[in-house]
Amino acid sequence: MAGGNPIRGSRIGAGRMGEAERGESAPRRLVTYYCAHDHVTPVRFAEDVSPPETWDCPRCGLPAGQNAAAPPPIPRSEPYKTHLAYVRERRSDAEGNALLDEALARINERRTAAD
Repeated sequence: MAGGNPIRGSRIGAGRMGEAERGESAPRRLVTYYCAHDHVTPVRFAEDVSPPETWDCPRCGLPAGQNAAAPPPIPRSEPYKTHLAYVRERRSDAEGNALLDEALARINERRTAAD
């Protein structure tokens, strides 16, 4: 059936009606962001808002900047560190041995006091 009803498949209140019913939209500006993988991301912001320096690329998730010639570098991911690796960063071997000796002395004191 080629003819049919022109508003077939819609309902009252559905779809775009125009600015007369919705009111006037705020003035906007287009800001373009570029990531290290050469993805281009256009984002619209209100004119009275300052856009952020970086924006996450929706395609690859990398940070994107506004300068096409120099996009933000790919962030370096740190390898997984164990708790012991973090402790060794904060303390030297001598400090660790001193703390271990203090803890063993306290344990020995409690054992002798309990006897």
